[in-house]
Amino acid sequence: MRNQMAKIIAVCSSEKKGQRKKAIKEGILKEEYGLVGDAHADSGWHRQVSMLSQTSIDKIRALGADVGPGDFAENLTIEGMELFTLPIGTRFSVGQDIILEMTQIGKECHDRCAIFKQVGTCVMPAEGIFTRVIKGGVVRAGDELKLA
Repeated sequence: MRNQMAKIIAVCSSEKKGQRKKAIKEGILKEEYGLVGDAHADSGWHRQVSMLSQTSIDKIRALGADVGPGDFAENLTIEGMELFTLPIGTRFSVGQDIILEMTQIGKECHDRCAIFKQVGTCVMPAEGIFTRVIKGGVVRAGDELKLA
């Protein structure tokens, strides 16, 4: 299982919490902080970087919603790995330098998001994952993501 690989297809950021994130060319993942410039980055907490698989997004697209990377407020959209099936504590390497550690699977949605209101469900509460940044670096779409 260690040699399982995936690819980052989007790096997304937003200045405010509670809104969809926009794709950016590249981002800086800062150790024990998160994605520099993103509203959810914060030292001292375990949900520094959020990740979601493209297959999860495709489930909502199949229900008729026009959604894509960043629309679920995830920082990294991944292709080629079912993230939510992995255990808490799983470590990922991204590109040459970055190490992320999974800290949480899903989260409670306090307010039903626009996606839920449109199609009656949302994947982020069950299939999105959260990580903390063990070792930082520059992250870009196209970077390889591997189990560390």
